[in-house]
Formats: sequence, structure tokens, C-alpha cells
Amino acid sequence: MTEPMHGTVVSVNLSPRKTMRKTRGVSGTLVFDRGFEGDAHMGDWHRQVSLLAQESIDTMVAKGLDVKAGDFAENITTTGIDLLALPVGSVITIGDDSVLEISQIGKVCHAKCAIYYQAGDCVMPREGLFAVVRTAGEIKVGDSIGVVSLGDGTCDRTPESAVREFAEERAREAAEAGAACSPASAAGHLGKE
Repeated sequence: MTEPMHGTVVSVNLSPRKTMRKTRGVSGTLVFDRGFEGDAHMGDWHRQVSLLAQESIDTMVAKGLDVKAGDFAENITTTGIDLLALPVGSVITIGDDSVLEISQIGKVCHAKCAIYYQAGDCVMPREGLFAVVRTAGEIKVGDSIGVVSLGDGTCDRTPESAVREFAEERAREAAEAGAACSPASAAGHLGKE
């Protein structure tokens, strides 16, 4: 890593149930190898904490959506750090004590969310990151985020089935995009006019 990457926590967002927008807050307590205390996604798995850049949310606002931090169900909204430049296995510090390891980039959405239906798109599946808690601590708005090390693409907490599912979903999306742009597809659309 030639230049250190740094960012800042914009919002800490928690919810008591999955599949709902998270409530914006100013702080939260990370529990070792579990996630945020009181959050529905806390547990013994590889997606304990989710992160999304404010810059990604701003992209959706530019498309006309009235969205803010927490609306994409992310736990930590960041600014100033290029989250997508962090491969799986990257280790980051937040605030004075907390350490996270990136365990997944993006996710497969089996059911489209309300934001997808409003905008025709949702950034979380492509631009959200997931992490496991390596060192517990308090996270609060304004905390600094630093990169300790870049990962090698693996995390011991990420199951092979999750890696495979994500790769298959991206391949399916690429095939659909290619089919929509192919000459045969264009001819098919012309025949329907």
C-alpha cells in the first residue's frame, strides 16, 4: 500500500429486525466476533457489520431518491475512504479500539428492496461491504477509519458457499446485460415494435 487510506464515520445505524431500514444514531457497541449490540444482523456469521459510503448514497440521491444514512440497512456509513478498494481480508481500524476484517464485498439480493423499486437500482448489493469484528469497542460518529492492511481476497469467516453464490450472481447479471445488448436481442426487440 503506497498511500494510507483514511475515512470518517458519518453515521452508526442499527435495527431490531432484518429487512428494514436502520435507525440513524451517533454510536454503537461492537461485540467481538458478533457485530453491533442490539442489531438484528449481530451473530455468528461472516456478515456481522455492514458498511456503505456516503458517496454511494449521494449517487442514489442524484437519481432523485430521498434517502439517507441507514436507509440501505448499513451499520456504518463512511465518507472519505474508497471502500471498494479494500479486498476481502483487509483489516481496518475505527476509532480508538475497534478492528474489523472485510469478509464480503456486495451481496446477493434474493428479493428486491423498496429502494430498488423506487429507483430501479440499489447500491448496497454492489458497493456495500461486510465485515467481522476482530476487536470490540465503541464506534461513534466522527471516528476515524484507517486501513491496517489490504487483504488477499480471503477471510476465514467467509463460507465458500457465500463466495460461490456471489460469483454466480455476478455471472448471471453479466450474461443478462450481454444478452440485452446482443444483436439477436436487438433484432428481437425490433420485431416486437
